[in-house]
Amino acid sequence: MECIGFSTGSIAWSDARAALALLFVHQTDAIELSALRIHELGPLVADLPTLPLGGYHYISVHAPSAFPRAQERVVARALRPVAERGWQVVVHPDTLHDAGVWAEFGSTLCVENMDRRKPIGRTAAEMRAVFDRLPEASFCLDLAHARQCDPSMGEAVRMVREFGERITQVHLSELNEHSRHVRLSEAAADDFERVAPLIPPHVPVIIESPVQSFEISAELEICLRAMGRLPAYA
Repeated sequence: MECIGFSTGSIAWSDARAALALLFVHQTDAIELSALRIHELGPLVADLPTLPLGGYHYISVHAPSAFPRAQERVVARALRPVAERGWQVVVHPDTLHDAGVWAEFGSTLCVENMDRRKPIGRTAAEMRAVFDRLPEASFCLDLAHARQCDPSMGEAVRMVREFGERITQVHLSELNEHSRHVRLSEAAADDFERVAPLIPPHVPVIIESPVQSFEISAELEICLRAMGRLPAYA
């Protein structure tokens, strides 16, 4: 995998700077700066000029995953400095009420497929409806979400085949019975390894598995294997 790394939210919740410090020794070359909760967005964007990001080849920002519809324009305005840097802005489709608010982001708007808790974005057909409204948007393929919605991975394959040219980022983790991200199991890695050959190898992979500092190396290893870049464990 040419480009792989972590979401800061999986390393140090609500503290991107702390996460970057923990990841420094691992020399990963991709990072997603997490602002999943709306109160995290303003401080994160204000902190961007001073964050130690020079070693990363790929940088994205995950927008808040839920906020009142009345705040949509405010959130989009806060995210403009991210798009102006040419970084991907990862969004959940159920937060995109007014396509006109987001159209100016063009391909820097990176729409993620959803897990079964959400009302849209769970299947290729539902993602197609999103891209019909935002034809320039790119795609964040979340393999854990796709696996939860269809354990056979058929839906993931359909998404890759239909939206492969849009994919600018992959999310990698596993979901538990409460739809919470957890570390990758061997079973999930096996399932993802079947889909990995269909994903262009240059696409950055962002690991969303919540890990402590001493677990980072092991999670990197199994995630690389899941993407078909390491041999199966003996």
